[in-house]
Amino acid sequence: MPRKISSPTVIEAAGNKIKIIEEYFGRVNSRTDGVSIARMKSPQGWVEPGQQPEFAEYTVVLSGCLNAKTKNEDFSIQAGEAILIEAGEWVQYSSMEKGGAEYIAVCLPAFSPETVHRDRD
Repeated sequence: MPRKISSPTVIEAAGNKIKIIEEYFGRVNSRTDGVSIARMKSPQGWVEPGQQPEFAEYTVVLSGCLNAKTKNEDFSIQAGEAILIEAGEWVQYSSMEKGGAEYIAVCLPAFSPETVHRDRD
C-alpha cells in the first residue's frame, strides 16, 4: 500500500556543531526498520565522533563537500558524488569546507542509535 510522507522528522545529530537531520523514512518518521532515508545539512567545521555501524550507509552529496575518514583512507565527496560505507567499517564524517555540506543518507537496515556504535570520548 502506498504511503505518502508529508514531512520529515528532525532528529538530533551527534557532533561538535548543530547539524540538521531530516528523516523521511526510518525508525522515527515512518516506523520502518528496513531502510532509513534522510537529508542532512552540516555546517562548516562540523565533526562527528567516529562510528562502526551495523548498517551500510549510501551517501549522495547534493552541495558542498562531505569528508569521510576511514581507517585506511580520507575521502572528500563533492556535490554530485557519492560514497558507500559498508556495514562494520569504521568511519568519521565531517564537513570542513566553507558552506558545509548537504547530502542524502540511506542506511540499510535503518539507522539506530543502538547499532551505530559511536566512539567514546
